[in-house]
Amino acid sequence: MQFSAPLKSNSKKVMLLGSGELGKEVVIEAQRLGLETIAVDKYANAPAHQVAHRSYIVNMQNKEAILEIIRHEKPDYILPEVEALSIDALFDAEKEGFNVIPNADAVSKTMNRKNIRTFAAEELGLKTGPYRFVTTQDGLLEAAKELGFPVVIKPVMSSSGHGQSVARSETDIPHSWEEAKEARGDASELIVEAFVDFDYEITLLTARNGKETAFCEPIGHEQRDGDYVFSWQPMGMSELAKQRAQEIAKTITDGLGGQGLFGVELFVKGDEVYFSEVSPRPHDTGMVTLITQSQSEFALHLRAVLGLPLGFTFYGDGASAAFKSEVDSYAPVVEVDDSLFSDNSYVRVFGKPEAHKGRRLAVALVFDKATKALEKSRELIKKVKDI
Repeated sequence: MQFSAPLKSNSKKVMLLGSGELGKEVVIEAQRLGLETIAVDKYANAPAHQVAHRSYIVNMQNKEAILEIIRHEKPDYILPEVEALSIDALFDAEKEGFNVIPNADAVSKTMNRKNIRTFAAEELGLKTGPYRFVTTQDGLLEAAKELGFPVVIKPVMSSSGHGQSVARSETDIPHSWEEAKEARGDASELIVEAFVDFDYEITLLTARNGKETAFCEPIGHEQRDGDYVFSWQPMGMSELAKQRAQEIAKTITDGLGGQGLFGVELFVKGDEVYFSEVSPRPHDTGMVTLITQSQSEFALHLRAVLGLPLGFTFYGDGASAAFKSEVDSYAPVVEVDDSLFSDNSYVRVFGKPEAHKGRRLAVALVFDKATKALEKSRELIKKVKDI
């Protein structure tokens, strides 16, 4: 592999479509390898904008606007970092010879819950919970009755848990319908899932570089309103369950193809493992790898994209705790107690230019033995606040 310098005629360029806190870490890792970075998002001063060589502000759903930037910059690698963007732009860019990571078809499948669920369950034969797709409130009620309460309801296209809810009885259906319709993304169709009786759920970070597939230690996580609040690594599970999780992760990522890191979400019940979802990019629960591994998920993503070896050292147990804003502000200030900066913990503040209630602004990271890391992260995140 030959490495050049950025801002030269022979520079290798990486373009991020989506510039949040995960994209910011990807840009930092890309610059460590001398890559020229371009960050694109819908709002000014997004986290990755602040560290990239160049940035653009554009309607991410506008096909022609996205293509104009791609054609102007001529990136060697295009990394979609959010679900809410024009998939048609990616397909057209690919046809024009640009390298979309992992590929436009994989992005298209994974950004739509209907596409990825039918692909995983019906084409690849992976084990999933029962599900139905509906387009009306009456259809939602009928599907819920058929599957049996409680049911999980999600728009087929949304991000960060937006629009997701659990209906425990018929009286919850109108609320779930309205909540799904208010989600960002495409809520014209909903997926209704039978509530899988699982012991826990994991994210299995899976990297493909075109020659090998590598797995990180499984990550356990806790969600609220469909969005992650705590994660820890490794998640304790039987060797058989771990083996089955890796088999499912390899099957789905082989099926999608391409290079890069994937966040494969799985439900585990005893030794049984069920496929849930997959993201063809670094995963928010994987921020814990910033403290647990010699190569974080962001570094592994870049290695996989470039076709570099995927070896890394797992240092030991760790946990992450997301800090979400409790205020609305155009000039957010995150106040962090000094105790979070210790020999085995620290904070990453994302630098988002605006805050609103529930928006993720920072993450606390802890390195410690087993459950101690998670317990400590729960305590430390209480010492973070916004003012």
